[in-house]
Amino acid sequence: MNPVLIAVLVLGGVGLVCGVLLAAASKFMAVPVDERFPKIRECLPGANCGGCGYAGCDGYANALVDGSEEKINKCTAGGAAVAEALARVTGKTAEAVEAKTAYVHCKGDCSATQKKAEYNGTKTCKASRLLFGGEGSCTFGCLGYGDCAAVCPEQAINVINGVAHVNGARCIACGQCVSVCPQKIISLIPADAAVKVTCSNKEKGPAVMKKCKAGCIGCGLCQRNCPVEAIKVENNLAVIDYSVCVGCGACQAVCPKKCIL
Repeated sequence: MNPVLIAVLVLGGVGLVCGVLLAAASKFMAVPVDERFPKIRECLPGANCGGCGYAGCDGYANALVDGSEEKINKCTAGGAAVAEALARVTGKTAEAVEAKTAYVHCKGDCSATQKKAEYNGTKTCKASRLLFGGEGSCTFGCLGYGDCAAVCPEQAINVINGVAHVNGARCIACGQCVSVCPQKIISLIPADAAVKVTCSNKEKGPAVMKKCKAGCIGCGLCQRNCPVEAIKVENNLAVIDYSVCVGCGACQAVCPKKCIL
């Protein structure tokens, strides 16, 4: 028999056997999929940003299906429209989605602080931080190499005078910048927040003043003058509880370093 024909027959037989085995495996080893999953997944935008707290839209959808997650308003990227769609599919009551935006808690640009060294390594915040906490005199502030801007899916972040700034109009509150920032100075705050603390330095006042003109010195005036006790000094740094804050501006008025906006 022709060797070529033999080879074709052998390969064809192997392929047929493999096909039969795969078909059998797909039937007997198939993992059952809840019929609600594709309906719920279709409601989600597919941004896979992680703003909901899960590893992408599939993770959030699975959590809603298996019951480990009850909230249908966690998709910050999709907002109210997604929450309403999920309510129709799950039969739950639509809940309001609090609009949030990322905020960089640092105002230590080149006019407020200075460098302690010259960094010539890989131009990323993560790499810069490995060398004595960055080249800036304040080791708590923005490193300015834009790791946050690089991961932002909406191009809502720009580095200006060495400090990252978020364009609230473009931010979808996905939280990727929060996760990637090695300094942990970016947080998601209410989009309509009237008051913001622009510092992240947790050192004592005298040390802060030597490093940055715009730093919080932990004096406590903001805390003592807040009429609703919405701001407290923790670890030498003013922190706002937005669930209580009424935006009266009393803390800003008494702040001697003007690090509350």
